[in-house]
Amino acid sequence: MEDKPTELKYMDESLQGTALSGDDERGDRKLYIESYGCQMNFSDSEIVASILAKEGFGTTRNVEEADLVLLNTCSIRDKAEQTVRKRLSSFNKLKDSRPELKIGVLGCMAERLKDKFLDEEKLVDLVVGPDAYRDLPNLVEKVEGGRKAVNVLLSKEETYADVSPVRIDSNGVSAFISITRGCDNMCTFCVVPFTRGRERSRNPETILAEAKELEARGFKEITLLGQNVDSYLWYGGGLKKDFDKASDAAKATAVNFANLLELVAEAVPGMRIRFSTSNPQDMTDEVLHAIAKHNNICKYIHLPVQSGSSRILKLMNRGHNREEYFNLIDRIRKIIPDCGISHDMIAGFPTETEEDHQDTLSLMKYVRYDFGYMFYYSERPNTYAERKMEDDVDMETKKRRLNEIIALQGEHALERAQEHVGRVEEILIEGNSKRSDSDWKGRNTQNTMVVFPKTGTEKPGDFVKVKITDCTSATLLGERVQD
Repeated sequence: MEDKPTELKYMDESLQGTALSGDDERGDRKLYIESYGCQMNFSDSEIVASILAKEGFGTTRNVEEADLVLLNTCSIRDKAEQTVRKRLSSFNKLKDSRPELKIGVLGCMAERLKDKFLDEEKLVDLVVGPDAYRDLPNLVEKVEGGRKAVNVLLSKEETYADVSPVRIDSNGVSAFISITRGCDNMCTFCVVPFTRGRERSRNPETILAEAKELEARGFKEITLLGQNVDSYLWYGGGLKKDFDKASDAAKATAVNFANLLELVAEAVPGMRIRFSTSNPQDMTDEVLHAIAKHNNICKYIHLPVQSGSSRILKLMNRGHNREEYFNLIDRIRKIIPDCGISHDMIAGFPTETEEDHQDTLSLMKYVRYDFGYMFYYSERPNTYAERKMEDDVDMETKKRRLNEIIALQGEHALERAQEHVGRVEEILIEGNSKRSDSDWKGRNTQNTMVVFPKTGTEKPGDFVKVKITDCTSATLLGERVQD
């Protein structure tokens, strides 16, 4: 779906949308979707395509021939929203020449702005929140009848457990399975709890069924998705916060994330399993031991920290402090010695001092992350930080601190990559290298991208042995080793 985990990312530039990777000729009408932001949005777009396929919509990657254009949006930062607004503006001429074309906004930005979106963006015909995609057939019918349509209602249940996604943005090797929706953590800077609602989990039987279906179709890797996968808890349905009210029988048979990992690993032993995203305060040793136990669970954890300062972490309402994060890192290194770890980091959170910033740099030096996603702070409307905290770190300071974080991460990424040189590692081939059709690209268990020359005997979806001979800070270079 995306290559971003292998690259050092400065997430200040505009988020790039990803359109459909192929055409689906089924259906009399054509649907064009662009997805922005997190992996959940890409997964949700596949659900949308599945729902609309039953209404006669085939997918297309050519916006010029589309009858319905949908933008699946992100609200995590102001820059993300501005990128979507610019993209909507680019549809002006298209709509002028084809007034029958319908344009809709999906996802977190849609939920946050609701009816206001229709007033601000005159081109937009429908606005649909993340839990309302099942209502798309009715909304599209309303729009085609000449009316505007909005549905941004949030659900108390996992809304799409029985929908078989159309893998519209897939390389045919890796796929995504949503296991939870929403978040209860209420970090002060984050808009997700307001746009995606409270945490609720999906029935594990449907997750296992989807994994087995993907295996039968030839996929070799799945990523279990959620805003906070560590909070996965199935006790028969409903919000996680209501678990205490469940019956004793429901509690006794409840499935947590560690249980789910093991169930999936055993159900599809020939497939690689990844997951994203984790929150430090919710990750248990039980999960770490499950990863260590099963060879097909990848030895990689994305573990956002956001700051290295305990004072700032408290203001962020992260639920952990610096020392607790260090302790978790130590346990990961002990239980899974070869685990790859990545991070999210925010520079310039309100009241951040130079001492706080130095705490962030020292935390990075302690962990030595494989890679990371780095941002400077921007206020998100209606969050606690926007309502109660002054954005008092000037932009020049934010950018300087961010650049120092980026530079240090670059050093660590190269150091971590160099540790692989000389090893023989199992790589799952994903496809042609971006730079040369004579090379393959694929990932090791730590989620690092590996590029190596083709020998003519392998194909995408194959697991192959590669000896790592060189590296950059983002990519390992190697040569195929015959089994």
